[in-house]
Amino acid sequence: MPTSRDPTKLLAQVRAGNRRAGDALLPLVYEELRDLAQGYLRREKPGHTLQATALVNEAYLRLVDQTRVDWQGRTHFKAVAALAMRRLLVDHARARNRKKRGRDWRRVTLHDALLLSDTKAPPPAVLHEALEKMRRLDERQYRVVELRVFGGLSNDEIAGLLEVSVRTVERDWKMGQTWLRRELSTGAKD
Repeated sequence: MPTSRDPTKLLAQVRAGNRRAGDALLPLVYEELRDLAQGYLRREKPGHTLQATALVNEAYLRLVDQTRVDWQGRTHFKAVAALAMRRLLVDHARARNRKKRGRDWRRVTLHDALLLSDTKAPPPAVLHEALEKMRRLDERQYRVVELRVFGGLSNDEIAGLLEVSVRTVERDWKMGQTWLRRELSTGAKD
């Protein structure tokens, strides 16, 4: 049984295949992940069928099964967990909308940082498609937007994770916001 309470050490043990390290890691990161999940679900339409606990558990199970990820620490784990939760919400929305054959799309409010304050964001699947288009155009800019909006990371944390300067992150963030706002507004007109 792992005796460490250091998430970075436990993540290294998880990567090495130690399942007990994953069990020891969960209590150390659970509250942070639950807060992230609750934030995502607050932006969903009332009556959402997923609960924060289920979202955290599903994302966590997907993450601790990763043996190819070179975990760089707690911040990296949190960022990847946030992305996993976003993907789970997108998958859930797609499945639900497939059942409804495209009717009653759930609208979510995009993070305040994207400056779409009174505007409702498109359905999760449309947002996902826009982000994937951004990824194809500029991978680093996409990572900055995704880590900032969905990972809740600061510019300093993102700079450390991506190994670039804070100024580069700030520039990518501004450009990414502008591009995404324009892409979503032109997509809404189509």
